[in-house]
Amino acid sequence: MPPTESNALPRLRELASESEKEREQLDVEMREIDILVKQTGGEIDRLQQRQTDSASRMRELEANLESFSRADVKSAYAAAQDSQMRLFMMRSQLEQLQGKQRSLQRYRAQLEKLSALAVQIAEAPPAGVAGARGGGIDRQSMVHIIEAQEAERQRLSREMHDGPAQSLTNLILQAEIVERLFEADPARARGELGNLKTSANATFQRIREFIFELRPMMLDDLGLLPTLKRYVQTFEAKNKLPTQLTIQGERALAPYIEVTFFRAIQELLSNAARHAHAARVLVTLDLQNNPVSATVEDDGSGFDVAAVLEAARERGRSTLANLEKRIEMLGGRLQMQSGTGRGTKARIELPSK
Repeated sequence: MPPTESNALPRLRELASESEKEREQLDVEMREIDILVKQTGGEIDRLQQRQTDSASRMRELEANLESFSRADVKSAYAAAQDSQMRLFMMRSQLEQLQGKQRSLQRYRAQLEKLSALAVQIAEAPPAGVAGARGGGIDRQSMVHIIEAQEAERQRLSREMHDGPAQSLTNLILQAEIVERLFEADPARARGELGNLKTSANATFQRIREFIFELRPMMLDDLGLLPTLKRYVQTFEAKNKLPTQLTIQGERALAPYIEVTFFRAIQELLSNAARHAHAARVLVTLDLQNNPVSATVEDDGSGFDVAAVLEAARERGRSTLANLEKRIEMLGGRLQMQSGTGRGTKARIELPSK
């Protein structure tokens, strides 16, 4: 057995064990979130009833304004505003919890597949034996798949820590400030509550963007073309980078091909935004022929393709290297054309059958 395979087997067994432990921890977190979702739903029901009562109270005040003191009117308006604000925050919290719930469910399913695949590879006969039997993908290719999935998990963990997790921590700190101010300085507390509302809404939008980046649900519901159109529009607005999408032909592809095209275009656009210093990007999806293809072209600074790809392959865990491996495993190819000061053109080809 080649040394690379021999060294990989202990890591695969370790990875399977780690995945099992992580699944157990996920089960605990998912049960906690289930409880929070139920509690938040119950609180929303109570707040909706409270808002209904406040609305009735306001109508009563408006109908008999002369019968109530200024303090009564002020108290009623404050109660109505408070119930409305709390209801808004609780609904946002429920949407965030449900989004996290769905993400954890998908993540757990991926862990199950990863663990089962790692065990299968570790216990499989050597690649030569499998090849002699006409078995499909060789062990080393499967190891690459495992490593790519592990790299993706690490990337998601970093993004969760630096993005939504940090934003939610800031919201908690703001909420604590508001709580302390309510007794000492109600006027300032109301101002801070407005800031908290703005921050909560911004965090909610960032989490929605993160979920879409992670796995756009409309890819499963509507397919590649609507999802890609939406993504390109969002990318253009977010990065202030004019991006034109051209689609030639229209037909449904196998789900794994659609996911591969979406991830490839997503990664190439991300590279254009971060590194190319481009003024314009062109994306073309050609579904008329076999193989089907996608092209991402920018007018940026360009780079030495051979040197960058060689470095990416040596690192093994870079997103570009993982993308290339994934495309090759599906029988396709990734072609890069670039040069210093000449922009970059990347073309992905995949067999449609």
